[in-house]
Amino acid sequence: MGSAADHTSDIDGYAVAVVREETGWKVTPLSGGALDSLQEAEQQLRELRAAGAVFGLLNVDDEFFIVIRPSPSGARLLLSDATAAVDYDIAEDVLERLHIDVPDLDPDDVDDVDPWEEGDVAVLADLGLPDGVMSIIVGDTDLYADEQLGMIAARLGFADELSGVLDDLGD
Repeated sequence: MGSAADHTSDIDGYAVAVVREETGWKVTPLSGGALDSLQEAEQQLRELRAAGAVFGLLNVDDEFFIVIRPSPSGARLLLSDATAAVDYDIAEDVLERLHIDVPDLDPDDVDDVDPWEEGDVAVLADLGLPDGVMSIIVGDTDLYADEQLGMIAARLGFADELSGVLDDLGD
């Protein structure tokens, strides 16, 4: 089990909280633990206690992304690439929460399999990103995760706020 813990500490990418306020969007970084643990990311999002909609965007190693939308009945989740669960604990956590088995793939074969999303493609529909558009973004496998998240941010209108946070993070 020690090797999995070692692996997660080497994850690149970013985790941000996005809050829709009356005056517009606010994007803030989550602490590094959010990329290692779905539970940690959810906890940080719940602690924001914002009046408006709150969701998290996690770019994991530019390989895949996760959208987390906390709710009283449990978070709504979208994982952009279910095959990532073969190599990443946090992706495995998402599938477990969705009651979906980790794909039965040899780690050496993962790169040869077309990725597919799991979870709620309508997770941001009420904020202006219809499930059909999200499906197109997720389905564009020529894009890196940060590019896909950039498209989500642009579509919802917080691209500048996201860029500002990423510039501050040195990403």
